Amino acid sequence: MKLAYWMYAGPAHIGTLRVASSFRNVHAIMHAPLGDDYFNVMRSTSERERDFTPVTASVVDRHVLARGSQEKVINNISRKDEEQHPDLIVSTPTCTSSILQEDLQNFVDRASLSSESDVIPADVNYHRVNEPQAADRTLEQITRFYLDKALKRSSLDRSVTNVPSANIIGIFTSGFHNQHDCRELKRLLGESGILVNQVIPEGGSLNDLKDLPRAWFNTVPYREVGLMTATFLEKEYGMPYISITPMGISNTADFIVQIGKLVNVWASALSEKRLNYKPYVENQTKFVSQAAWFSKSIDCQNLAGKEAVIFGDATHAASITKILVKEMGIRVSCSGTYCKHDAERFNEQVQGLCDEVIVTEDHTEVGDTIARIEPSAIFGTQMERHIGKRIDIPCGVISSPVHIQNFPPGYRPFLGYEGTNQIADLVYNSFNLGMEDHSLDVFGGHDTKGVSTKSLSTDRRDINWTPEAESEPNRIPGFVRGRARKNTEVSAKQNNIPEITIDVTYAAREKSSS
Repeated sequence: MKLAYWMYAGPAHIGTLRVASSFRNVHAIMHAPLGDDYFNVMRSTSERERDFTPVTASVVDRHVLARGSQEKVINNISRKDEEQHPDLIVSTPTCTSSILQEDLQNFVDRASLSSESDVIPADVNYHRVNEPQAADRTLEQITRFYLDKALKRSSLDRSVTNVPSANIIGIFTSGFHNQHDCRELKRLLGESGILVNQVIPEGGSLNDLKDLPRAWFNTVPYREVGLMTATFLEKEYGMPYISITPMGISNTADFIVQIGKLVNVWASALSEKRLNYKPYVENQTKFVSQAAWFSKSIDCQNLAGKEAVIFGDATHAASITKILVKEMGIRVSCSGTYCKHDAERFNEQVQGLCDEVIVTEDHTEVGDTIARIEPSAIFGTQMERHIGKRIDIPCGVISSPVHIQNFPPGYRPFLGYEGTNQIADLVYNSFNLGMEDHSLDVFGGHDTKGVSTKSLSTDRRDINWTPEAESEPNRIPGFVRGRARKNTEVSAKQNNIPEITIDVTYAAREKSSS
């Protein structure tokens, strides 16, 4: 089977399913044809989960098409209610339910009459939103539903905790290093004297959602999921939130400074002692994070002048761009994201840090951009890793879409001060260091790099090389061979030369060195 089209972000129902299955004792029902129920396999094989609530597929078959969907969907909801006794059943729309013009709200209302569980339809427009947008909306919908429910029952506790506390919003299943990031974020908050009130949706209990307003503030580590919930809590319950992603030395320091501001506002109101986080930031930066030391080392300085292309979700792509440029002195030729709905914010974040910005959901456009720039390294998704393999450019994976290798058993966070160490390692090890290739050439190592003739550009016109010209690049160091070949072909095209001879290579070399 050949992959017809790669999607950076999945369809809307995958986002809903990820949120629903992240909560404890929540069951999701998806009305779709057989074959669309790959979510269970995707989660169990990639994330290596020991215990999770599987998603139920209400399969659309010929009988459903003949008689209608209502009976089957209601029966599936009732069956799961009797068998699993979940706190909540979420019915999610799919492309099939949209095509069949199913009235999911009516199905849910009918099923609720005989169900002991709460039953709601996911309130997402399948045709207008993608996976992260649907996840963001579903999380806000579930949070609002249970807070409104607690308010009606007068069981909502509005009193704040006795000590500074925070909710972490947006950690959920199949997220890029989410579990590791959550652990590091808890440590960061704990060392700052902040009690973690709740983490949602991953591992969260619906019965505890009524206590969300007790926290002093909310943190949203990823812009893709959690902002709608945080905005709702701020508007309805007056809870401030921090949307700074603590990724990299600078952003982590800004994150802690923002914590200090919020905590001290509450401290003043409660006549508590104001906190000073400056000594903590200095100690962590100098002695816990090795990234600050590494950025001044000769190893990192050897990366000066290297070019990189960055592509991923808005949170990770913007953060890695800042780290490479501001903290490691690496030139970013292009930074991009597939989160088109967050394009304006992304442009603001990377403005002045890269030569060009690309916002697209088309992987071929990203591939052609990389082939045109020919950077020293790529930092992107699993798609960019495949692109890099095709054109012999190393790639460090920094964002979803994810692969099984993005769920390492070891501890590898991207957030916090330990995250700065992990990112420094990833960046450094993703580059092919020039002297390494050169030494292999000189001493005849088995990894001697050949001339790369691969390209992803769709408008590339092949140029013939004579045997003598073909062997000429072998005389120069391996780490500049690919660029030398490209410069020669560009020069030949500009001068309308159909065949590259040894004289053409000499002329191109003289032109590039002048």
